[in-house]
Amino acid sequence: MRLYNTLSGKKEDFVPAIEGRVNMYVCGITAYDLCHVGHARSSVVFDVLVRYLRHKGLAVTFVRNFTDIDDKIIKRAAELGEDPGHLAERFIAEFYVDMDRLAVLRADLEPKCTEHIPEMIALSQTLIAKGHAYATASGDVYFRVRSFPDYGKLSGRNIEDLRSGARIAPGEEKEDPLDFALWKAAKPGEPSWDSPWGPGRPGWHIECSAMSGKYLPLPLDIHGGGQDLAFPHHENEIAQSEAATGQPFANYWVHNGFVQVNSEKMSKSLGNFFTIRDILAKFLPETLRYFLLTMHYRSPLDFSFEAMEEAEKGLKRVYAALSQMEQSLAGEKWSKGAFPQELVQELDGLEAEWQRSMEDDLNTAGALGHLFGAVRLAGRLAEDKGLRKQEGARDLWRRILDDLTAWGQVFGLFAQAPAAFLDQLRDSRASRAGIAQAQVEELLTARLAARQAKDFARSDEIRAELTGLGVEVKDTPAGQTWDVV
Repeated sequence: MRLYNTLSGKKEDFVPAIEGRVNMYVCGITAYDLCHVGHARSSVVFDVLVRYLRHKGLAVTFVRNFTDIDDKIIKRAAELGEDPGHLAERFIAEFYVDMDRLAVLRADLEPKCTEHIPEMIALSQTLIAKGHAYATASGDVYFRVRSFPDYGKLSGRNIEDLRSGARIAPGEEKEDPLDFALWKAAKPGEPSWDSPWGPGRPGWHIECSAMSGKYLPLPLDIHGGGQDLAFPHHENEIAQSEAATGQPFANYWVHNGFVQVNSEKMSKSLGNFFTIRDILAKFLPETLRYFLLTMHYRSPLDFSFEAMEEAEKGLKRVYAALSQMEQSLAGEKWSKGAFPQELVQELDGLEAEWQRSMEDDLNTAGALGHLFGAVRLAGRLAEDKGLRKQEGARDLWRRILDDLTAWGQVFGLFAQAPAAFLDQLRDSRASRAGIAQAQVEELLTARLAARQAKDFARSDEIRAELTGLGVEVKDTPAGQTWDVV
């Protein structure tokens, strides 16, 4: 497998430090608000990476932290009149609600900042002893950026360019404007912990260095997060970790791209900010997860409700194909015959291309394209009256079902019973369209009664009324079915 390494700026062959094992750390949320669609993207991307590595047979230890003390948490808690610790716990619980709905697996370890204060103090002491950090008279501890010659190697930033735009704020006791806080002296009314420098709390960057180093051997195989974390957060992690240990911190740095809304950066000030719950009030969770995988993880992803509707159509096609294949396999009587081997070879090629896409820097968009190739192949078999009852068609359908199941497990998709999912999807679309389902069911009952009474004129009137509501009716051997036009 090849992964794009932000550190080198190119795709590299992924070779774990220990054969057969992968140690992976991803920066988690700062728990002060509900998660937005950007959080959903990062969580789903790294969930799929973990799933795929395990699909390959690798033993993955996945660590994702929670920042549960931070300036943003303290500020939000003050605004709400709430204890900062309670606020953080509340939004960690809400994070799990959202991620469970999106089928994001729990990490193997999920450390919290406030549970690892001793490790952060010890790391800061090590950096002071080695001359890479210093304590101020007021009890702050800062990292000496200029003491680490490789500073900027992840983000490609030049230290002199950074220096020209940096300033020391009034009241700060930094030696250099570039120096960043490892420990912050306590302010009145803020949570604090005892330390050799007096009461205080850790800086943001030291958290991940301390927690990843406690639970995983260094260097990490993969360190991940959103593109916005590459600088300064991950740059600072590298500086403090490598200055303390004298060895590389992580071998592969993987960052997912931003989510845009109608080609603009998502922000509350622009009024285009969507939480996961805003989206799931209109669409099924699986639709959002599927949408997030339709673009390569490093590319910008443009979110819109129109794009979600297109994703919905794609998801519907897959579930409809699954339903059709399951019904065919359950109901057909099979005959022997000369089945075209080129169809078997076509599926062989699609399986190889799916894997090739996933091996090429986790290209889920390309892999989904090959998945739809298998869906189209299944549909062509169903339409060919001369082939669909042959044993060869049966065997190929079984293979396609197995593939969609296995690929779905990697993507975290297609795990529901097809009929149940398609009903949920129809109901979701009806709700968005303002269609009252009770009214639809009432009209369908009346239409069925008219048909049974052979009052076909009334039956047609009711069909026309349903069409006017935006409802399409189909008569099947199993009875009436309906969908949103």
